[in-house]
Amino acid sequence: MARDVRPDQGAVKPGKPAGRGLADQLARLGLTRDADLVLHLPLRYEDHTRLVPLASVAAGLSVQTEGVVVNTDIQYRPRRQLVTLIADPEVREAQLVLRFFTFYPSQQKALQPGQRVRVFGDVRPGYYGLEMVHPNWKAITEGAPLPDRLTPVYPTTAGLGQETLRKLVARALTGSPALLADTLPEALVARRKLWPFADAVRYLHAPPPRLTQSQQRALDARTHPAWTRLKFDELLAQQLSLKAHRKARAQRRAPVLTGTGTLTQRLVERAGFKLTRAQERAWREIAQDLKRATPMQRLLQGDVGSGKTIVAALAALQAIESGKQVAFMAPTEILAEQHYRKLAAWLDGLDVPVAWLSGSVPAKQRRKALAALASGEIAFAVGTHALFQEGVEIPHLGLAIVDEQHRFGVAQRLALRGKGVAEAHQLMMSATPIPRTLAMTFYADLDVSAIDEMPPGRAPVATRLVSQRRRQEIVSFVGKQCAAGRQAYWVCPLIEESEKLELQTAVALHAELTQALPDLRVGLLHGRMKPDEKAATMAAFVAGETHVLVATTVIEVGVDVPNASLMVIEHAERFGLSQLHQLRGRVGRGAAESTCVLLFEEPVGDVAKLRLKVIFEHHDGFEIARQDLVIRGPGEFLGARQSGVPLLRFADLERDVALIEQARDAAEALLAKDPAAAQAHLERWLGGRAEFIKA
Repeated sequence: MARDVRPDQGAVKPGKPAGRGLADQLARLGLTRDADLVLHLPLRYEDHTRLVPLASVAAGLSVQTEGVVVNTDIQYRPRRQLVTLIADPEVREAQLVLRFFTFYPSQQKALQPGQRVRVFGDVRPGYYGLEMVHPNWKAITEGAPLPDRLTPVYPTTAGLGQETLRKLVARALTGSPALLADTLPEALVARRKLWPFADAVRYLHAPPPRLTQSQQRALDARTHPAWTRLKFDELLAQQLSLKAHRKARAQRRAPVLTGTGTLTQRLVERAGFKLTRAQERAWREIAQDLKRATPMQRLLQGDVGSGKTIVAALAALQAIESGKQVAFMAPTEILAEQHYRKLAAWLDGLDVPVAWLSGSVPAKQRRKALAALASGEIAFAVGTHALFQEGVEIPHLGLAIVDEQHRFGVAQRLALRGKGVAEAHQLMMSATPIPRTLAMTFYADLDVSAIDEMPPGRAPVATRLVSQRRRQEIVSFVGKQCAAGRQAYWVCPLIEESEKLELQTAVALHAELTQALPDLRVGLLHGRMKPDEKAATMAAFVAGETHVLVATTVIEVGVDVPNASLMVIEHAERFGLSQLHQLRGRVGRGAAESTCVLLFEEPVGDVAKLRLKVIFEHHDGFEIARQDLVIRGPGEFLGARQSGVPLLRFADLERDVALIEQARDAAEALLAKDPAAAQAHLERWLGGRAEFIKA
């Protein structure tokens, strides 16, 4: 068994922050077991196997050298710093300044005149000659041997030095043989031509020196066979966890929701439009899942405006026809309220009352809704995560619908399970299409229905990139469009002034446009308004009483105004790709030709420039999502950096597609033929964190 990492394991450098012991620092890195240390792989390597004579050191090089301390003192200008001069006793003019802007008294004491030190770092010209700033250093005796392997540089946290980490990792590697034992059957390793686990780990922690150019490139690019083994193992653990979750779900029992077809048929007739073929296909897949005794976990994905909500409404009615209750959850109050109003309008006359629950609902109204839900009088509840807070009882829950599910943190999704949803059917919706590699990894435990067809009459929205220098032209363009009977959104990212971000705010923009367009009615919508104020503002815009709606990103999803044909996005360089695509999707919902203007402030950074290029060149949400994943990485794409989801540390979703497919196949075979090996592999890679990846 893997040992816990104890606070007394390894020496901590003097001057560590008070109250932060070694175990706490390691925990910040996710290192709670020796097995975690084995898998804590280096970011890069330094070559400490060679020593450059002090006389040969030159600016612009990253070198290791050594010398004897001549003098050490504290200087106070330009700011407090420790300055040490080392020299070569054999060559009078060979000397080097070491400069430390952060130092401890013990460090000053150790760097006493006459002490020989070995230093590694970047050499640069300084005021007193050549210098190294914050070099790696250690006190040595003359003739101290050099290491025979490259020196690893590990990911770390404040107060935790590299030497401490290296000692802990080295001890884990030489500790219990079980930590390096192969969890995979020999046949699988041989068939996939993988390195043995122990060989791969030892190589990556301490590669040999004097690598050939191709070996060095492979190590840096993580294409070396040692990296391939670790990436395969990581992907395999993820696939095993997701497949195990799917298998466990198949053992659970959910209510069989056959429905009667009465309510669903009436909704289709009342909708006023014909479902597209893609909507009908998605609806059939969901309807079949609901009729099974195993809990549905299906992701309904489709581009902006593809018509996911009507399909979700049909699923809700099938559950209600079967005598069960439905919970429909959205991540923001304005989106949840939009869903509530749309669903209530569709279901008006069908004798299906809909309850509205959010944090802003008045106490009296909330108590009444809670009582009706608890008694079963109300079968359909719509709201934010308030739906699953303590005190909310939905005793006959048969279906939980979660919109924009990737915006919910893991803790919220686990809380949703705790409300009895584990035994209910779950339908998750996303207007951010999931790229194929993500679908194979983070969503591998879900069944996926894709609405890949837009309703008839939806023409692509023309996208224009316009510098703030031409702002007045855009204001005039908005005026002309609205004078011709159209409506416009003007979106900006902030509500009030910020000293950090000099961006146009919604309040200031509203005042500017009101003055610049005196003949038009300009509305203002932002997240800090009271619910009834937001509702009134949106109602006026929907009714055509307001020509221009100045808004923050609260209108990113869920807002549908067919007469709005113009979208202006202020400081578009500040928005993410997904947001830009969602906002652009608010227009182009009517018959008129629609335009999205992306106003940007110059100069534009490289990443922002890349985002604007992608949104300008592409309208396909799947392609935009794929490029977004490449730009941001899976953690930010999923909104999971702070939510506790164990993301891939080593594998790359774009470059390692072949490995993902191999891991998926291997996971299936391993679960079927050697479940003990599968469990051992999961324990090594996920430990106690497997629950999060299944959320």
